[in-house]
Amino acid sequence: MKNSLNKIVSRPWGNFKTIHIGDNFTVKILTIHPNSQISLQYHNNRSEHWIITKGIANITKGDQNFILNENEVTFIEKEEIHRIENKEKYDLVIVEVQTGEKISENDIVRLDDIYGRKLY
Repeated sequence: MKNSLNKIVSRPWGNFKTIHIGDNFTVKILTIHPNSQISLQYHNNRSEHWIITKGIANITKGDQNFILNENEVTFIEKEEIHRIENKEKYDLVIVEVQTGEKISENDIVRLDDIYGRKLY
């Protein structure tokens, strides 16, 4: 897993970089491009902490929709439906801390995806 550290991984919505992998946690930097969004999704095996470091995030968390500004945070529980949208004209940057006994990119259950990726 060490090979993936600091490697930028492209996604249709922007990219992420894994900056630390520890016991039961991973730290990533997400960059979400203007007018882009991640899938409406949930995870069976991990929770996520999001810290907005640049920009304004439109968050869907369960039945709630709200805005997070720079230096604001939210916590996504395991199996909680969520999405991040960037409706601004500049990149949105988020520090994401994933916690759980099993952390993997294969733990994404997509419910809706504007980029046509496989739904589960």
